[in-house]
Amino acid sequence: MKLFKRALAPNAVLGGLIVASVLLVALLGTFWTPHDPMALNFAVKLAPPSASYWLGTDEFGRDVVSRLMLGAATSAWISLLSVSCAVMVGATLGVLTGFLRGAFDRIVMTFNDALLAFPGILLALGLLAVFGANLYGIVGALAFAYTPSVTRVVRGSVLSLREREFIDASRVMGNSEIYTMWRHVLPNCMAPLTVLATSMFGWALLAESALSFLGLGVPPPAPTWGNMLAASRPYFEQAVWLGIVPGACISITLLGINLLGDALRDRFDPRMRGVQ
Repeated sequence: MKLFKRALAPNAVLGGLIVASVLLVALLGTFWTPHDPMALNFAVKLAPPSASYWLGTDEFGRDVVSRLMLGAATSAWISLLSVSCAVMVGATLGVLTGFLRGAFDRIVMTFNDALLAFPGILLALGLLAVFGANLYGIVGALAFAYTPSVTRVVRGSVLSLREREFIDASRVMGNSEIYTMWRHVLPNCMAPLTVLATSMFGWALLAESALSFLGLGVPPPAPTWGNMLAASRPYFEQAVWLGIVPGACISITLLGINLLGDALRDRFDPRMRGVQ
């Protein structure tokens, strides 16, 4: 009953609703928008919100709602790909280093700790400066920046798991080390990995918005929330909605992700089991 109550905690419900709504809008924006988000219409440029344009238009007469929907799809896709790549590579390295130990562990973790000394956004900026700003460049840069965190968390879990009785039992049964890692070690790392991946989705979304704001994100005219926010600066006094709306979308989405991440942490953290 306590687990059921915690699963339905207000932060879990609100966070889940916000994240689900954003993902639903992103999915819808991939296939349909009220107007063509790329079409120029100078006759209605900087038009205020109306029945035809619910959140107004930008400096080129493009519908803000349509661009927000397509931008949500772009931002969500980049964040999901970045987190997925970081989790796959980081979990693999974390399991291997924590379970096998030895020289391989020392070499990998020395390099991993060196990367952790740099803020993720700085690593991403450096990689984008070398490889150029494009969708897959951003995904690769963010995945590379967040992989060390995943490796460190998974390795910490594996170090405690490898000494458990069920690991010894698997070895006694004649199972190979690879099978033991895949069948018994990795599944027991899923709880902290799920919590971390949820938080990383928020990190990646914020980093992608920051890179787009700096002009290192997806090249225009493709919309993202970050480059919409950057483009609104010269027109903030004339059309305040151009800056408020994408900023609010970023803030609300991050709020939902943080609430959901807190709920997952409370659900999976053994230290929270006695908390009502």
